[in-house]
Amino acid sequence: MAGGISIHAVDVAAGRPATGLHVEIWRIEPERKRLAEGYLGATGTLDHPIVQGDGIQPGVYEVLFHLGDFFADGNGFLTVIPFRFRINDIDEHFHLPLKFTRWGYSLFRGA
Repeated sequence: MAGGISIHAVDVAAGRPATGLHVEIWRIEPERKRLAEGYLGATGTLDHPIVQGDGIQPGVYEVLFHLGDFFADGNGFLTVIPFRFRINDIDEHFHLPLKFTRWGYSLFRGA
């Protein structure tokens, strides 16, 4: 897949995709603008045109993962996980896997 930003989130403690996790994708530079917002589907992915590169241009981006809302019982330690990164080549695809529990997370650029 060329271009775009995709997200895949898994609650590793529960052993399941993060269905219903609220995420936002922002371009921070050159101007601050929210490009995508939504809830992850049954496979733990975001179904949005940004996955195919819609609206992507060179700059700094931030994805916000709203874990506090995901753990609705209020017993989670984490609230919002921000992940900032730079896109220079808009033809590259940026896949962002998030693995998390109530107490910690791993977030990286995947393949």
